[in-house]
Amino acid sequence: MELNEILDLGTYPISDPAFRASCKATYDKTGVLVMPQFVTPEAILTVHAEGQENRDKVFAKTERHTVYLSAPDPALDEDHPRNRLVVSSKGCITDDLMPRDSALRTLYNNATFRDFLCDVLGEQALYEYADPLSSINLHFAKKGQELGWHFDNSSFAITLMVQAPERGGAFEYVSDVRDADAGEMGYEVVADILDGRAKVQQLHADAGTLVIFRGRNSIHRVAPNEGDRTRMLAVLAYNTEPGVALSEEARMTFYGRTG
Repeated sequence: MELNEILDLGTYPISDPAFRASCKATYDKTGVLVMPQFVTPEAILTVHAEGQENRDKVFAKTERHTVYLSAPDPALDEDHPRNRLVVSSKGCITDDLMPRDSALRTLYNNATFRDFLCDVLGEQALYEYADPLSSINLHFAKKGQELGWHFDNSSFAITLMVQAPERGGAFEYVSDVRDADAGEMGYEVVADILDGRAKVQQLHADAGTLVIFRGRNSIHRVAPNEGDRTRMLAVLAYNTEPGVALSEEARMTFYGRTG
């Protein structure tokens, strides 16, 4: 498929400098850019079919982890926000299982799309992962599965909804909870969020919606899927430096294999 068959370039003229500037302004102000029906229904159907064809190869895992995605600190109590555990349960298809001619891969590799992302994110260049598993992932969340509250290690995340759930499965977030670079971890706010006292923002995305999210300092989760329809989400992962690969340990943790 060509780019104009994959993207609605009439609604989203990603080559236009004025449009790019508008998108960047929204992202800089709010930390999130949401583009409904960014990918055409025809392209989404092909990606969905590719996911269905590989359902038997999904690596499924349930784990308990801290909000900070690091080991608990023994110097702090178990109920300290730094040490409290949440649950993540999902399945994943890795990059090497996506067809070479997939619309997802065409979009991921397209120079115009990458230039658009660079302008929005304020980056000079974006690069694929050097390992064979991590660049494009397709995530599956069946009924009852969720992604627990956490902060990202990377400064941005790019996702595409392929199939929305019938109920539940909303993307929830609270912006600017911590300042990781300054060492301010936002423990009091995290405690309020985990205990349900804080107001959170919700995003319900339909199929075809692209989301660019700044998640390093904004806590977020995917609420449990409450319906029978599987939530299917593509993650387009880039690096700001060439030659970056996930460690073998990380690949085993996320994918159950190294290659």
